[in-house]
Amino acid sequence: MSTRDLVLTALFAAIIVALGLLPPITLGFIQVPITAQSLGVMMAGVVLGARRGAIAVLIVLALVAAGQPVLSGGRGGLAIFASPSAGFLVGWIFAAFVTGYLSERLVNHQQSGLVQGVSFFLAAVIGCIAVLYAFGITYLATAGGMGFQKAFIGSMAFIPGDVIKAFVAALLGRAVMVGYPLLPARA
Repeated sequence: MSTRDLVLTALFAAIIVALGLLPPITLGFIQVPITAQSLGVMMAGVVLGARRGAIAVLIVLALVAAGQPVLSGGRGGLAIFASPSAGFLVGWIFAAFVTGYLSERLVNHQQSGLVQGVSFFLAAVIGCIAVLYAFGITYLATAGGMGFQKAFIGSMAFIPGDVIKAFVAALLGRAVMVGYPLLPARA
């Protein structure tokens, strides 16, 4: 990994942590709060690509495991990985990887700006909504003792916000591609 890669990876880990400063929104019917940190995961995948995006998330989760209060609401420590949110946290790694992988494959400089934006959006939706929810809902249903149907229905409250986050991540990906053309050579 080059120095540039290390700096960019650390930068996006810091962005994910900074988004944790925004207070979580707790819904009464599901044990997992709505946070802004999933936007950071989407942005890491879209901008950094699969490998570096996943590493940025791993850095954040290592800080969480070390007890640092870097999650939304000042949460941290190993106990988080036994909470109902754990599936979503572990899913962040795979979500960033899939988002980055799809961004690397779907987006190139020869496309129009609209096609690039739509491709980044699709990558974020597939990676950070479909993949992330697969991990989060499965863990919530089993470890949270909710049952799959209740966990699935409860998690649907996150969809509108996550679609907006995917749109923001797509705009950022497009802006970075135009403003910093060397960065999209992500692979």
